[in-house]
Amino acid sequence: MQESHEFYMGRALVEARKAFEEDEVPVGAIVVMKNKIISKGYNMVEKLQDPTAHAEIIALTAAFNFLGSKYLPEATLYVTVEPCLMCSGALYWSKIGSIVWGANDEKNGHRHFTNGSPFHPKTTLITGVMEEECAGLMKEFFRSKRN
Repeated sequence: MQESHEFYMGRALVEARKAFEEDEVPVGAIVVMKNKIISKGYNMVEKLQDPTAHAEIIALTAAFNFLGSKYLPEATLYVTVEPCLMCSGALYWSKIGSIVWGANDEKNGHRHFTNGSPFHPKTTLITGVMEEECAGLMKEFFRSKRN
């Protein structure tokens, strides 16, 4: 059965909530291939003391290990927030088939730093899936930091 983008973004939000609960910036990601979730990730920058431990990187690494491959042309990454420039580079090199994100990141998203798309030319982009829910979690997190 083919699940919807909203179904998979909901699963990425589950990962983002794990990050939120661990006092990490609440971004979650999953990789889907042939209607099956093959990997998951959420931000672990503070936990691992590693600025590269973004949700996308964690999910990509797990997918590469699961498949025994460094390329993901048949896979889709679902991520709750627009990928940053670092993650965009990793996604480019993975040759991932599709990227679906929820909320735009006007401050740190890849579009803030590039004039064009940093993704592989064959990668399909879908944006704004469950945007309000994804953005709301980020706003809640940063609001709690200001209080």
